[in-house]
Amino acid sequence: MTTVFPRFLPETTSLRLDSWHLDAAATLLILRVTSTQQVVPCPVCAVFTLRVHSRYTRILADLPWGTARVQWQIRVRKFVCTNAQCSRRIFTERLPGVVAPWARQTQRLIAWLLAIGLALGGAAGARLGQRLGFMVSRQTLLHVIRRLPRPCGSTPRVLGVDDFALRKRQTYGTVLIDLERRQPVALLPDREAGTLVQWLRVHPEVEIITRDRARAYANGARQGAPEATQVADRFHLLQNLVESLEQVFQTHHQALAAVNDAIRGQGEALADGTVVVAVPPPPPTRQEKTAQRRARRVECHQQVWALHDQGWPGHAIATHLGIGKNTVFRYLRTTTLPERRRRRDGGHSVLDPYKPYLLDRWNAGCHDALRLYGELQQRGYPGSYATVARYAQRLRQAQGQAPRQRRRRPPLPIVAEPRHRLLTARQAAWLVVRPEEQRTQDDAQQLARLRAQHADVAEAIDLA
Repeated sequence: MTTVFPRFLPETTSLRLDSWHLDAAATLLILRVTSTQQVVPCPVCAVFTLRVHSRYTRILADLPWGTARVQWQIRVRKFVCTNAQCSRRIFTERLPGVVAPWARQTQRLIAWLLAIGLALGGAAGARLGQRLGFMVSRQTLLHVIRRLPRPCGSTPRVLGVDDFALRKRQTYGTVLIDLERRQPVALLPDREAGTLVQWLRVHPEVEIITRDRARAYANGARQGAPEATQVADRFHLLQNLVESLEQVFQTHHQALAAVNDAIRGQGEALADGTVVVAVPPPPPTRQEKTAQRRARRVECHQQVWALHDQGWPGHAIATHLGIGKNTVFRYLRTTTLPERRRRRDGGHSVLDPYKPYLLDRWNAGCHDALRLYGELQQRGYPGSYATVARYAQRLRQAQGQAPRQRRRRPPLPIVAEPRHRLLTARQAAWLVVRPEEQRTQDDAQQLARLRAQHADVAEAIDLA
């Protein structure tokens, strides 16, 4: 053991292992170590000395060994500086590469704690450290991180300016990013123009500023760095473009409906050449109430525009009609009422996990909804018979049968769920901004159908 333990010391030329003791109750391994340096330099004047003043013992924590914590009891000396001109008379010998002055952990232990703290932070790092055998708290990890020297980076040439939320919808700040090194540079306490102006005047080396289209950042960049080139942020440009396209598609919802009907109506060929037809969507429910609500929205939209043409401000229109200001401003963006987003393909159903089995049985010739319902119950189906009966009615509709007709002499086509996702306004907007090399053949077909539906839709796609 005397030949094994010295190999666990970080540097053996100036350290000697005298003895060791394993406390099984406390799972603590105690190593008694002595420093063997003959001459040491003064930390102030760097003059070497041999004159020993006294000795004392330092207690250090080291990396754990298995499940046992490791503690060093290292015997070090204090020396007297022999340089009469030096301001330091008595000093403690340094152990470079082993432990820093006044530290209670070895440098290799601090390196491990620093890696854990930077990766996980305080609380999560402390939990992992305790599992690895480090008796460390979250405050200790944060203290180790705070002692890191700040990087002495130069002022960025290309500066990115954007806001971030300290508390969403209430308190915001500004983050400044070096876009060439892809590293944050500074955090400003607010997103006001004056704060950005002060920072830019202290750092005049900025040549290019990329930002969103906020007025505060525009004024701050113009006043703080008048010679810098301002560039619109690509992310916010794409985000605004997608929102505008989504608004166009919501306004012309008939174009999306026509494309989705074409997706449902086209047949799909299987691997064996068999052509299958898609299951139609469930019939709309509560049509009268939906139409009444839409009529009220159309009337409100017309009233908003009538008051706006008379010169009423937005907040006065909202107070007069009893609606929110955001609703007024949303209505004033377009002269036609934008349609609300609709659920894609009727939303999720409790029958979805059992549709593959149900379609297999249906295509095999079993068209009895009650019998199919019993088989699904044996497979764990928790829904009602009415849901199965409505789906069976849709299957008969896809095959061209009458609602109550059970069999037909001609062979019936095979039915399947639509393979392609139906388009929503947001999906259509992202389909437009997607790079051309990333579009599939189906994407190109859907985009062509959208262009053919309405002149305004085609113009919006071309402008994007």
